[in-house]
Amino acid sequence: MATDALRLTEVNSFYGDSHVLHGVSFALQPGCVLALLGRNGAGKTTCISTIVGFLTPRDGDISLFGTSIRGLSPERISKSGIGLVPQGRRIFPSLSIRENLEVARQRQSGSDKPWTLERVYELFPRLRERHTQLAGTLSGGEQQMLAIGRALMGNPRVLLLDEPSEGLAPLIVAEVGRAIHRLKTEGQSIVLVEQNRHLALEVADQAVILNTGRCAFVGRAEEVRNNDDLVAQNLGVYHAP
Repeated sequence: MATDALRLTEVNSFYGDSHVLHGVSFALQPGCVLALLGRNGAGKTTCISTIVGFLTPRDGDISLFGTSIRGLSPERISKSGIGLVPQGRRIFPSLSIRENLEVARQRQSGSDKPWTLERVYELFPRLRERHTQLAGTLSGGEQQMLAIGRALMGNPRVLLLDEPSEGLAPLIVAEVGRAIHRLKTEGQSIVLVEQNRHLALEVADQAVILNTGRCAFVGRAEEVRNNDDLVAQNLGVYHAP
């Protein structure tokens, strides 16, 4: 039986005295996309922060391909193979596109097809066209492409995407969606946090719905796509007929 790419087991996280994640458990299968869904404030970003070590869980465990990463520093978790595209992009505005990518370069042992500048430029051709441009002068969509490319330069074993379509025009959202599809076909394991459930469920194999910090659903993405009541109860909307 294949080892899970990422597994959370009964994770409880707190901000001070505020209990935010309540016994969260789910597993990402290797080479799959897991959509992490929920209303604003449901605990999605807290879950991501806990995985990458910005927040240490009070109890429970987090493992990457069978090895516990709970309690490690964010730097060690990154070097272990977790890549993050944070909400809000957080690129380095005073560096060029190329410099943003180069600064994140990291070779993971065992990678037979590592990410390079050329591969990132192939995925996002407009980054190649503007490679000397300062990142702070890019459009929102271009900054999002750069944030994804920067995370890939770390050659992550698991890629975490936190709201990658936020604030983007529909054409750019579609381009980001195509990039996620491409990464999936290449075997990249991905956790996708999205308010745009249509984008998330279109590409996802698995789905987790958080509701007030608890897992309201863990299963196949197809089950969420086909269950209007589940969507209405936990996401607050019905699918359009």
